Amino acid sequence: MTDLNEYECELLDAVLEAFGIPDSLTRRQMLELFDGDEATAFAMMQILSREGLITESGKAGAYELPERLILKPKGEKFLKEGGFTRRYKMEQQKPVEVGGTLFKLQQQNMRLQNEKLANEAEIRRLKERIAKTQLWRYLLCVLILVALAIGFLLGRRF
Repeated sequence: MTDLNEYECELLDAVLEAFGIPDSLTRRQMLELFDGDEATAFAMMQILSREGLITESGKAGAYELPERLILKPKGEKFLKEGGFTRRYKMEQQKPVEVGGTLFKLQQQNMRLQNEKLANEAEIRRLKERIAKTQLWRYLLCVLILVALAIGFLLGRRF
């Protein structure tokens, strides 16, 4: 729905209103509504069909209007509830909510970035601690080897 502008929404509502009492439009009537512009008429018909508001009757080519379009009860109800224009206006009011959500996402992103930096600092600190521990272990092993060598040499002298 977000890809439609206000004019297109009003146009779609006008098409739905054009169905009138017999709840159907012929191919010729659709072309009259769009001043013979079959491409625009076809695009609008596709939107109405995608929304499940109309059904097609009769054969048509790949990019041609069918012989007859029939308004579904859902389409009539949708129009009575304000149609595409009402939906468009409601979506235009959403940026306030989206902005709030965007702000929350930005806050969460900042918090996560700070947490990441803190975790990286902790990882560096732990790596330094591991390196110092390994150094002490190596020194201890060297001292033990030196003590063993001294003990061996002193043991042979006596």
